[in-house]
Amino acid sequence: MRVVMIGTGVFAEPTFEALLQRPGLCVGLFTQPDRETGERRGSTRQTGRGLKTLAQAHGVPVFQPERLNSPEGVALLRHLQPDLCVVAAYGQILKPEVLAIPRLGCINVHASLLPKYRGAAPINWAIYHGETQTGVTIFQLTTGVDTGDILAQQAIPIGPEDTAGEVEARLAPLGAELALQCVDALAAGTATRIKQEESQASRAPKLKKEDGLIDWSRSALQVNAQIRAMQPWPTAYSFWQRQGSEPLRLLIQKTRPTQLSTTQPPGSILDYPHCLRVAVGHGQVLDVLELQPAGKGRMSGADFVRGRRWQPGDRLGACA
Repeated sequence: MRVVMIGTGVFAEPTFEALLQRPGLCVGLFTQPDRETGERRGSTRQTGRGLKTLAQAHGVPVFQPERLNSPEGVALLRHLQPDLCVVAAYGQILKPEVLAIPRLGCINVHASLLPKYRGAAPINWAIYHGETQTGVTIFQLTTGVDTGDILAQQAIPIGPEDTAGEVEARLAPLGAELALQCVDALAAGTATRIKQEESQASRAPKLKKEDGLIDWSRSALQVNAQIRAMQPWPTAYSFWQRQGSEPLRLLIQKTRPTQLSTTQPPGSILDYPHCLRVAVGHGQVLDVLELQPAGKGRMSGADFVRGRRWQPGDRLGACA
């Protein structure tokens, strides 16, 4: 059995490590080209140790074409004569010419319970929409976006304080375990396939910085979910609209819904010395426990409140 790994980032690392534990199984790695730090902006993928480093430590050839679908990339993959490709968080949609090269096709390690949350940011959007569970799906890659037959699937809970980064850290090793089971089943000819139920499909598009802008008119649970969903990138944010001063951008790191109610409009800053207390939608109240003002370090909401003078009419919201 000759397997080629195709992936990038920390989510893919446990799967690659699992393949490397089988001597001679993995005959090559395709990963994204090395980037300067500034060029990584906009990526939701944490870099971790790097698949390239892992491959070099195990003597596995590394290939980094700008586009795997290019003639160069196709030729490199074909030269390896893989029986199977295992894909995880690669960031490129593979064309039919690539999918047809391995004898057993390509399987993908996807961080959702497909057909829910098809796309580049499944964990983030699951948390954003208030899901209480997510999981990993191993499926056969086709020309559609995350539409192929399911080979294996397993769910995990999403805790009320979990961030996207924390959920990813739990899903990654689970994905590795399921992927290795599928590799063995495909090699033995015992793999079972289940078609996805299209009526249950939902999308999880790539995150943009603008997705972090907080709409304080949403409920306390919804705003809290957005803040957890936007970590580690792009991070939820808002602006302190100050009387007589320029708005100050605030990265909102951690919040806690309360049981309090208010008649103040959403975004209003409420008088409370122990954290930044904000009115949100439906007359609810949200406590901001940790934040980072522009040009400053991360701090508690209490420290931020103690170090600022609030004026009547100050509020949190988007810039006009």
